[in-house]
Amino acid sequence: MRLQATWRQAALAAFVLCSAASAQAALFEDDEARRAILDLRQRVEAIRTQSENTTQRLSDENGQLRRSLVDLQQQIDSMRGDLARMTGQNEQLAKTLSDMQQRQTDLDTKLKQSEPSQVQVDGREFTADPKEKADFEAALGVFRAGQFAQAQTAFAEFVKRYPRSGYNPSALFWLGNAQYATRNYTEAIANFRSMLSMAPDHVKAPEAVLSIANCQIELKDTRAARRTLEDLVKAYPQSEAAQAGRERLSRLR
Repeated sequence: MRLQATWRQAALAAFVLCSAASAQAALFEDDEARRAILDLRQRVEAIRTQSENTTQRLSDENGQLRRSLVDLQQQIDSMRGDLARMTGQNEQLAKTLSDMQQRQTDLDTKLKQSEPSQVQVDGREFTADPKEKADFEAALGVFRAGQFAQAQTAFAEFVKRYPRSGYNPSALFWLGNAQYATRNYTEAIANFRSMLSMAPDHVKAPEAVLSIANCQIELKDTRAARRTLEDLVKAYPQSEAAQAGRERLSRLR
């Protein structure tokens, strides 16, 4: 009975020891698990913290990048504005330069138009200013239009306005013809003679002498007309006017 009780006690002690060992082992395993969990939590927390830091850094960098982009866009807009202003200024300068060049061209044209130039009338070459040329051509146009009274006035004013003009021999010739057409024979003779005195070698000189004879015939001064025609044939024997003068001489005899 005592032996059996001892064995039971020993078995109970062994059971207690085993239970204690098992409990210690279980407790050891729980500590390992807790440490693993804590370590995992720390890693997760570290990763989370790192992620948050990375996110914040990226957010900051994105913010900085956006601000940089905004600044860059503002700079681009400013440069575009400057470029537009410069373009406008360049266009204005180009227009101003073009206007100045056009004004210079117009001025040069006006100067050229007002400068004397070489002209040729009735085989004679001389220098005349544009206004002088225009006045002569206007008077001649009036004569050719058959407005002889107006042409007489125009040529008389021309000779008075331009006393040294190279046009004057021709102007006096046409003035005499206009006066002949209006039957101002005496004045016509005076202007034809002035023309011959001024330019005896003028291409229209033979016609002027013949016109003097015609005026004298109209004035019934046959003797003077005969002398004039004889002078014509003698001075300009090869001219058409001389041929006409010979025919008139034959009729006057």
